[in-house]
Amino acid sequence: MAKMTAQEYMDRESKYGAHNYHPLPVVLDKGKGPLVWDTDGKQYFDFLSAYSAVNQGHCHPKIVGAMVEQAQKITLTSRAFYNSCLGEFEEYVTKYFGYDKVLPMNTGAEADETALKLCRKWGYMKKGIAENQAKIICCNENFHGRTISIISMSTDPDSYGGFGPFTPGFVKIPYNDLAALENELKDPNVAGFLVEPIQGEAGVFVPDEGYLKKAYDLCKKHNVLFIADEVQTGIARTGKLLACDHEGVHPDILILGKAISGGVFPVSCVLANDDIMLCIKPGEHGSTFGGNPIAAKVAIAALDVIKDEKLADNAERLGKIFRDEIRSIESEMIELVRGKGLLNAVVIKPKNGKTAWDVCVAMKENGLLAKPTHGHIIRFAPPLVITEKQLREAIQIIKKTFKQFE
Repeated sequence: MAKMTAQEYMDRESKYGAHNYHPLPVVLDKGKGPLVWDTDGKQYFDFLSAYSAVNQGHCHPKIVGAMVEQAQKITLTSRAFYNSCLGEFEEYVTKYFGYDKVLPMNTGAEADETALKLCRKWGYMKKGIAENQAKIICCNENFHGRTISIISMSTDPDSYGGFGPFTPGFVKIPYNDLAALENELKDPNVAGFLVEPIQGEAGVFVPDEGYLKKAYDLCKKHNVLFIADEVQTGIARTGKLLACDHEGVHPDILILGKAISGGVFPVSCVLANDDIMLCIKPGEHGSTFGGNPIAAKVAIAALDVIKDEKLADNAERLGKIFRDEIRSIESEMIELVRGKGLLNAVVIKPKNGKTAWDVCVAMKENGLLAKPTHGHIIRFAPPLVITEKQLREAIQIIKKTFKQFE
């Protein structure tokens, strides 16, 4: 059979797949560590990391090994029965993050939905909110997923336009605005505050120092749950195990996904203490695949790698180098460089009709993959296993690319 061209791969996706994504024109075939290769064998630095799912690098042998070993034994039991792997994962992950209980799911959106249900149930059972009156505060420009309920919280027309009617019970306030939060917390029907410690999809918007701690303290004052969506910012990405750790905040409900499996298998979870988690009783929430044996073994291996390879420390150290180097680039197109650890973004000012998309296409040609968000921002988030030597090589590609637009 004749080898397919990259264009043929892309055409086939376009013909048979829904058009709900607009990918860069590259067809990836292989990955190892921070590197990926296309179907023609060209090598690239991956600076998206599957939206921070591949923090441990592509095809990490320890994680893949755990998956293969378990896949040959038993893959799925459903939660109708116990399995020999789930309890091990539950003990491991609760001790790892410091919580009493975990509820496992598969995707980030499912974990967010779980947290919303858990928060409302707690509001009715423990806070005494009247049935169907619970409110959850969220932030403008958030990104928590794509379900109907989650897009009901969105302020992005691309996310919610044409998908109504929407789920009630959400109050939207500006991100990084403590006065707005405090004002809404006065409502006794508020059960929770859902927040990303850094808004990833919004363009790596880092809030003011102290914002998370002060927001947490306000929630405590008003008996409201502080819910952290760390699906993208968690698991060492920002230079700490969790982004909330930068301010010593221990969320009432913690939402994890993406890198909890190192990008090897869909795994997500919600962590909370007994007072909150035990509000949900048998039959009230679940998932056929949630807590399956492969997911349990993969997540343990993925979290082992984070600690064993000190990936949070690597992200912290290399992130500073990255921001310093990118800020040193003299380019009219670079308006702002921001980030924490190895979650960074460059705000682009269009020049001669060339936009962030054009910069990303040019970087692809030069051997580095990144993707624009919101049209004018490029997110740079390589796997955390990247070495300083590799990072500096990648930075040279970025510098060369911007020079081409001068």
